[in-house]
Amino acid sequence: MTDRKPLQLRLPPDLKTWLKAEAEKNGASQNSEIVRAIRELMDRNRTEALQTQ
Repeated sequence: MTDRKPLQLRLPPDLKTWLKAEAEKNGASQNSEIVRAIRELMDRNRTEALQTQ
């Protein structure tokens, strides 16, 4: 992934706390946890779309 765009993201405190804990648990950065979660949702949506065709 060489074409990265910065994004300022404001999170509610409970989500920020959860994100920090997940990142620490997985030995990852908070940024990579956000990317992982979004990609997981994208994959789930694609799978559901294919199943409804």
